[in-house]
Parts: sequence; C-alpha cells; structure tokens
Amino acid sequence: MKPTRIFALLFLCLAGTDSFGQVPHPQDEFGFMPGDDYKLARYDQMESYYRSLADASDRVILREIGTSVLGEPLLLLIISSEENLASLDRWQEISTSLARARIAEEEATALSKEGRAVVWIDGGLHATEVAGAQMTPLLAWRVATEESAEMEHIRDNVILLLMPVMNPDGLDIIASWYDLTVNTPYEATRPPWLYHYYVGHDNNRDWFMNNMPESKAVTEVLYNEWYPQIVYNHHQTSPSWTRIFLPPFTDPVNPRIHPGVTTAVNLVGSAMANRFAMKDMPGVISGVTFSMWWNGGMRTVPYFHNMVGILTEVGHATPSPRFFDPDSIPQYVSGRNPTTGTNIFYPNPWKGGWSHFADPVRYMITGSMAVLRLAADRRESWLYNIWQMGRDAITKTDSVAAYVIPSDQWNAGEEIKLVNLLRVGGIEIEYTAHAFSVGDTAYAPGSFIIPKAQAFRPYLEDLLETQHYPDRRSQSGAPIVPYDLAGWTLPLQMGVQVDRVTTLPVVDTVPVTVDLTSPPGTIADMRNRNYVVDPRENRSRHAVNKALGAGLSVQVVTDSITVGDHTWPSGAFLVESDQDLYSIAELTGVSFHSVPEHVPALHELGAPRIGLYKSWVANMDEGWTRWLLESYAFDVDTLHDADIQAGDLSAYTAILLPSQGGESLLHGHRTGMMPEAYTGGLGLDGTLALKRYVENGGTLVALDAASDFVIDHFGLPVENIVDGVSGSSFFIPGSLVRLEVDTTHPIGYGMRPEAAASFVRSRAFSSVRRSNRQEGGRITLSPGPDPPVEVVASYAEEDLLMSGWALGEEEYLGGKAALVRVGVGDGNVILFGFRPQFRGQSRGTYKLLFNALTIGDLHANRQ
Repeated sequence: MKPTRIFALLFLCLAGTDSFGQVPHPQDEFGFMPGDDYKLARYDQMESYYRSLADASDRVILREIGTSVLGEPLLLLIISSEENLASLDRWQEISTSLARARIAEEEATALSKEGRAVVWIDGGLHATEVAGAQMTPLLAWRVATEESAEMEHIRDNVILLLMPVMNPDGLDIIASWYDLTVNTPYEATRPPWLYHYYVGHDNNRDWFMNNMPESKAVTEVLYNEWYPQIVYNHHQTSPSWTRIFLPPFTDPVNPRIHPGVTTAVNLVGSAMANRFAMKDMPGVISGVTFSMWWNGGMRTVPYFHNMVGILTEVGHATPSPRFFDPDSIPQYVSGRNPTTGTNIFYPNPWKGGWSHFADPVRYMITGSMAVLRLAADRRESWLYNIWQMGRDAITKTDSVAAYVIPSDQWNAGEEIKLVNLLRVGGIEIEYTAHAFSVGDTAYAPGSFIIPKAQAFRPYLEDLLETQHYPDRRSQSGAPIVPYDLAGWTLPLQMGVQVDRVTTLPVVDTVPVTVDLTSPPGTIADMRNRNYVVDPRENRSRHAVNKALGAGLSVQVVTDSITVGDHTWPSGAFLVESDQDLYSIAELTGVSFHSVPEHVPALHELGAPRIGLYKSWVANMDEGWTRWLLESYAFDVDTLHDADIQAGDLSAYTAILLPSQGGESLLHGHRTGMMPEAYTGGLGLDGTLALKRYVENGGTLVALDAASDFVIDHFGLPVENIVDGVSGSSFFIPGSLVRLEVDTTHPIGYGMRPEAAASFVRSRAFSSVRRSNRQEGGRITLSPGPDPPVEVVASYAEEDLLMSGWALGEEEYLGGKAALVRVGVGDGNVILFGFRPQFRGQSRGTYKLLFNALTIGDLHANRQ
C-alpha cells in the first residue's frame, strides 16, 4: 500500500476564511506541508516563517528570549486575541500575583475572574524527536487564524506561550543527517554526534541546574515572568505499537508536590484521552514508564511550582513512513497492557498498518488543542488554584523557618552558583551586607537568607533537602528502576553549606532579583612576585589555567602553607608574576595572596593539554565533560579513534575516557550499521596506543563505565567488585553516596575529607591478589609485592546513602575504593568508580577530576 497525502487538504479545511487570507501558511514558506513524508524544515526556514507570521497577524507577538549554544535566536510566540494582546501587561501582572500568592483571598478571587489562563506549549527539545518542531508552525497558524467557535473561545480566554523549537542547533543537526542518509541503507539512523552541542538528550536533564543557555532562557520565562498554569512539553518516544503516551503517570509521586497538581495532571490527561477517543484516534496509553518523582525535567520542574506539567510521547520519530503488519500486533504493549481493549489505560488499541510522518504531527496538534480547550473552559479554576496552592505553601509551618547560606564557604564561589540557580528557578532569596546571629551561630556579611514561607516552597525544599525514594520491588523482589534519578540534593552535590534555622533572622536585607557574579578577587601586595591561590575553590582552576595560558609560572605547593593569618591546605597554587593579575582576578573572582620568595615543597605545573576521547557513538558524558573543561579554560583536544590509533599522544598531559561501556569503546558502531566513516571503535590498535602512552609516562583517566574497559584491556591488578552482583541484592539507581577522600593525596588536594558522589549504577574497586586457596585448602605463601594501587577515595562504611535509594549499599559498597591510581610502566591510570562531573551537577567533586588531569602523576608510587 502506497503512502497517501491528505494532511494538506485536512489543514486547509480546518480554518475559516475571514482572517487568514493575508497570513502566510507554513507550506508557503517551506515549499511542503509540515508532516509530509521525507521532509524536514530547517531552523532558518522556521525563523523566517515565524517572523512573517508575527508581522502579518495582530494575534501573534514574537519575542527573542535568548540564544542557543551555537548562537541561534530562541523564539517565543505569544498568541491570543487582538484584545488580549493589547492588555498583555495586565494579564502577566495577574498571573504573577496569583502564582506568587502574596495577595489575600478576596483579591485572588477577583483576579481569577478577570485574568486569562496562561498555557505554555513547546515543540520539544530532543531533536531526534522530529515531529514537534514540524508541528508547531501548523499549531501557531491554526490558533492565529482559525475562526471556529472553539478557537475564538480559546483565544478569548487563553494566553498561549508557544516556543516552537527549544533546541534549534539540534534541529539542523538532525535535518542535515537525515538529508545525508535518506534513501541509503542508513536512513532513520541517528547521527554519530550529539544533537545538542554539549549535552544531547540530557538537555532535558538540565532544568534545575540550568547550565545550558536554552534551559536557562526558558526557565526565566516560566518562573520569573509569566508563571503559566499549564506547561505542555511535547516528546516523541511512545511505547512500541502505541500512538501516544499521555498522563496519568505511573508511581511514585514526589510527596513535596501539592496534591492539587497531581490531580490536575490527571484531569488534563483524561481530557486529552477523551478528545482522542471522540476523534477516533487510537493507540492512546497512560500509566506506564513516566512518573512524578524526579525533579529536573522540562515538565517535572513545574510540579514544584504549583503548575500542571504535561508530557506526551508520540510515536513514529522519523520522517520516513513505516508499515506495521496488523498480523504481528503484540499481545501486550509496554509490558503489561493488553491490546484487546480491556485495559483501562489502553482502551482503544492501535491495530497497525501504514504510519506516516503526518500521524505524529496530527496527534501532537490534537493533544495541544485538548489542553488549550480545557484551559479555556476552566480558566478561573486554573488561576485560582495556583494561588491556593501557593498560599498553602506560604502558610505551611514546620521546624525550619528559613535556610541560611553563609558567605564563608570551603569552596568559595559555589554559594553564588547555588543562589543563582535557585533565583532563576523563581525562589525568593534575600542578601544581607550585615553580620547577624541565629542562636549561637554567627554569620558574616554577604550571607543569603531564604525564607521557607513562599509559594514555590516545594521546589526550594526538594532541591535543598534529601530525597527518600520508596522501596519499590517487583513480585520477584527485583527493584523497579526509577524514571531517571532517585536523589539529587544540591547542597550535597555542590559541596555548599546550607544551614536550617528555626527563626527568621532579623537583619536588613535586599532581594536577589538578577544573577550574581562573584566580586573581583583581590591582589595583596603587588610589589611581590609570588602569589598563592586557594586550592579549595573550583574557580581557582580557571584562574590557574588563565595564568598558564598567559605564560606565567605556576607551581603546586605539596605541603600546607601559612602566611600571617591565612593557612592553605596542601595543593595550593603558587603563581610567579611581575605582571598585573587583576584581569584574571576580575574574571574568575579568585584572590591572589602575596607570599615570601621562598616556599618549600613545590612542583612545577605545566600548561595542561587534555585529550578527550570522542566516540562515533554519541556520548552525553563526553559532551558534559567537554563543556566543563572548556568552562574552566582547559586546553582540550577532541580525539577520535583514528587520532588515538595513529597519532603521537605524548603531547598530552592526560587523556580522558568519559563514561562509556567497554564494548562500545572497543568496537563502536559495527560495520553496516552506519556509514563506513563512522564505524569502529578504538580497536586493538587504539587500545595498544593508549597503553603505550601510559607506559611511557602518560596519565589516562577513565570515568565510571570506561574503567571496566581499561581494567580488562590493560590487565590492571584491580577489579570492579560490584560487577555481576544481583540487582535484588545491590542496587543504587541514581543517588548520592558518602565519599571519604584522602586529602593528602595529590588527587584529593583541596577537597574536604567527606564529599557526595553521584552513583548511577556505578562501580567500586578492589586490588587483585593471588589467592592462597587451592583444591579446597590453603597454602602458605610468601608475601608478594603490593600491587601499585593507591586509594584516593573510598565509599563510607556507615551512613553511606546520603539521598535517594539504595539496596545492599553497606554490604557491597561500604569501605570499598571509589577512586584509585594505578601505576603502569612510567605512567598512571586513574579510575573513577563514579562520574565526578555528572550532568554538571556534582560540583563538589570537580576538583578530583581537575587534579587527576593535571597532577595525577604527582608522588606516584612506582613498583
């Protein structure tokens, strides 16, 4: 059966004829109908269309809210009736007042009657889920032009914030790859590089850290400007043999979310399902896979702001048509939902046949229309309820009245990072330039006070307090894997001291309303040539790398050093310069302290040059690592397989393998699975080249999963002791665990003795020794040499779990090595059992990675 095209005619018939004659249709701009098989519009076409639409229609306003990583404008369309757009400031003011909930009930009731519901809809952010960005031009045109009674009702009662594309760089990456591979054996494959320049799929894991400019720009609009009552985030990965997933979600729900949010999510999901049913659009499934526990996704962060976050996952994530043989329909979908029409969450199964690119586009528009109609029908309720939930948060009482972030931090500067990410997330924060006390605790000027009595209290508590994920098992006793993470407490991950106080401090404060920057660092006694930089601060690495890049001499002080009333632990940096260091101090916030001419125990630090391995199997951990190292001014070269196999690696201070499975590192894409240029992995030649590099004095750093590859192929006297342990006995699915660090070891310089590690089904190490057991008995052996393995950090023996969920953690993980240095020839292999840079969140362990890459060979134990 050949694909047919009825989508264009369908859309042309849906609109009235009064107001869209002069408004351009997407087909006019693109030269094809969005949703046509084998066609993808590029971002420049879309930008041109949206600007034309806004110019032609009095119902559309276009705003640029930021730029992407690669410099593309991030566009937001505001669509409503002409009358509503003329009073836009008033509707925004009402939405703000109700969401912040600082007004009395009588005023809230009046504003709910007066205001307009605010609905956010976006075209998604995962660029491989291609239908969303192609759908939004049609949705924008339809809402702006259609003259039906339903659409007039929507425009009169709703302000639509439509963000057509949240990842414009990725859209073009995917469109280019599709055009390259269409009509080849590699059609519908994914590109061999990330579809977000740094983080790929993890651009939907960045919504409380807001490290990427796209997520930060959107977050500013959602939680500081417009406060929509409903946030609808489109995606395109439905379970096989279904057409769309939509709410209700599965268990568990985070108890910090107001139950009014949870029930409203169910309400919206039911309304959507009903619209699909009445339009005879089958294949709608609910109650599987996706939960409401995790905080950090585009649709989950709104829950903690008393907003209704909606996720749908449509099927058919390719412009290429597919045929599903009706005779092959499975008995169940998503594991346990029968395809007989007898399941309450899958009542109208899809029976297969031809699937075209127009189908996901049509399902996305239908879902959007269901949300807009419900928003219009229940306008007053949405507005009043967000106020009510905010008031509940403000009036709630417990033993903690506020959080205080002291200005005096071990890792100075990180408190500013924490304040900024809370501020952009809508949290109300106060700064004081005065000293104050709470009970017996004195706080220096420059501290921050965060009252808990605020509308977004659920968000505040969920980021600053620990998570306790419920122990969920299958009937067999196996743990049920959480959707994404189980624990993420930011003060633990970032290493920032945050105090709970029982009374609100009495001190003059000012609100924090914009992003803060660290004040410029100071330079003491510029007549001297020697300056010490504190090793405890993450930002010190930025300053040191800038100094090295300027050609200055930098040395590492391997003992503690005291000058006057200042004491620095081992690992301080000594910068020798007769130049003005102010530009570096201003850029980084790092202070340079004058010290005597003679400082003992020095180690010369050369300008680091890092080789970062990049597989043709796109790897988010590589992207996050590249982003981090570039952010701290490291000199980073990307090394592909051929570079390692054939190149001279001796120029690199260290080579870094990001977390990636051993089979994937070794073999990459198999022949025939991708274009030939992107097949293969390190292979034998690359593996041997890495080993020779280490044997000749190089440092190889392997993160988490990559450590398995190095252990196996280098024959290291180390094993991953949790490998092969049953998940029913040992399971940590994305939690924070307690780490004990040897701060006298060069890799531990600048660290506190205790830190939190992000353990995501990660690793633990033990040295391998010959067993004295033979044939059931024991033989007396002469003691052999100790293996050249140094333990830098271990998992705590007790109280190991800090936040999240863990099974068998103390039995299998307690006291075991988490970070080791292994001597190989004249060089070193450094194995991390966890990811010290995980998603840019675990800022408290950054220094371990920085040290491993730059002084990983210092004081190495040779055999």
